[in-house]
Amino acid sequence: MSGTVRRVHFIGICGTAMGAVAVGMKEQGWKVTGSDHQAYPPMSDFLAARGIDVCAGFRPENLPKEEALIVVGNAISRGNPEVEAVLNRKLNYASLPEVLRAHFLRGRHNIVVTGTHGKTTTTSITAWILEHAGKNPSYLIGGLPANLGQGACLRDPTTSRHFVIEGDEYDTAFFDKRSKFLHYLPELVVVNNIEFDHADIFENLEAIKLSFRRLLNVVPSEGMVLINGDDPNCIDVARNCQAPIVEVGFSENAANRILHPWQKNGCSGFELFGEKFELPMSGEFNIRNAAMAVSAAHFYGVPIKLIQEALLEFRGIKRRQEVRGVVGGITIIDDFGHHPTAIRQTLEGLSHQYAGSRLWALFEPRSNTTRRAIFQEVFPKAFAAAHGVVIGEVNRAADLKPEERLDAERLVADLERAGKPSFHEPSADRIIEKLFPQLKEGDVLVVLSNGAFDGLHAKLLKALA
Repeated sequence: MSGTVRRVHFIGICGTAMGAVAVGMKEQGWKVTGSDHQAYPPMSDFLAARGIDVCAGFRPENLPKEEALIVVGNAISRGNPEVEAVLNRKLNYASLPEVLRAHFLRGRHNIVVTGTHGKTTTTSITAWILEHAGKNPSYLIGGLPANLGQGACLRDPTTSRHFVIEGDEYDTAFFDKRSKFLHYLPELVVVNNIEFDHADIFENLEAIKLSFRRLLNVVPSEGMVLINGDDPNCIDVARNCQAPIVEVGFSENAANRILHPWQKNGCSGFELFGEKFELPMSGEFNIRNAAMAVSAAHFYGVPIKLIQEALLEFRGIKRRQEVRGVVGGITIIDDFGHHPTAIRQTLEGLSHQYAGSRLWALFEPRSNTTRRAIFQEVFPKAFAAAHGVVIGEVNRAADLKPEERLDAERLVADLERAGKPSFHEPSADRIIEKLFPQLKEGDVLVVLSNGAFDGLHAKLLKALA
């Protein structure tokens, strides 16, 4: 990408990261336009307020007439009219991770947070600690942290030396099937955990581990890799890494060993580096996320006292155990959990926090992995801490052969055999109709989905009111 190109067009501009980078490039002096299938708030308002024109729908005439860089979003595929015109006209195109690397990440201290679970929380805590410590970091997070008020902030590289980025193992673009995180020029990599996920892209766990090995292979010798010292898959991928490795975990062999963990009244704490840390979140997995963030901040010389203050003030992330409301003594919680491990950890954490309450798990099998039969045998154990379970509609079930997709009725039968009141209904309205007679004061309802779940959260609150 030549430095003379000052005109850029984003195909699929309304994605969170795409919109943030579009605004970042405008602030760098580029003339920016974009297009998307549906431009709607809040992203459409965010772009309009910054003077960026968005074309509704994809058409070849949306593309700039003059020489330009065309950024192709991860959700865009062949057959898109603008993509076809770009290829036919032999225009200069790139993926979003390539653009990030060339225009935002080069020459910076890049902290890349990876793993199957906990990426968003760990990235958010790390960015918040650096912000609180006056390091003025740039960040790109796949969620909305309450303390930061936004998921993306691309500051001027001359005043912002650190960049904290959520490193996704998902593929880069239709023309680049490598994991996004391979483009991020990491100085410090966090590997929270490694499990099988993204069944639409990776054939098996070994394929995922290969991607992580490739990431660790580009960490400089002056950098650092923080791995989960309790996860055999993390230890395995780090085996021949050329960069310094530090294991963070509860086990004796962890260099940064988490000691004296505790949980009480929705808060938790632990000891690390001989110092006590506390955060207003529950769950052993959040203790681990926080310990990773503390270790990363410590590597960059943030004083312990400032790290302790930042953790105490951390207010969580939208859709991560977020209380949406309490009506008639019944609590509605929204959580992004969709992988069996994340669901199990979330429910275990909440069962401590709401000890004595009945915990209902309302799950939408929506991700490309969970709508498949891959975790059919594992799911019943994931809901062990719940009193009762509701399974929603398997998303885009018709796209999968019957033997390939998750069998919701079989899952319900397995849960009932384990003594849990359970049922499967396709719509939010039918779920509410069937669930309501079974609820009582003090119950806690956890809605688990990486999508909208047919507006279930709002409908539950309205029905309870």
